[in-house]
Amino acid sequence: MPVNWREHIVSTPDILRGKPRIKGTRIPVSLILGYLASNHTVEVILDEFPDLVQEQIYACLDYARDLSNFETVA
Repeated sequence: MPVNWREHIVSTPDILRGKPRIKGTRIPVSLILGYLASNHTVEVILDEFPDLVQEQIYACLDYARDLSNFETVA
C-alpha cells in the first residue's frame, strides 16, 4: 500500500525547531527512523507510541526515500 509522506509529515518552525514530525504529534521522523534502524518492528513502535498508526510509520520511510533521491550539483 503506497503512502504519501506529505499527508502525514509536517515541519513548522514553532514545534521541535522545525524538525520533520508526524502531523498532530511532537514525534520526530528521526525518532521513528531510529527505531526502524535498530530493527524494531512496526508492531513494537505502535506499542511504544499508541497514538500512531501504521501508515504514519510507513510515511517516515517514504520521507526518507524521497530525501535519499535528492541530488545536489557540485
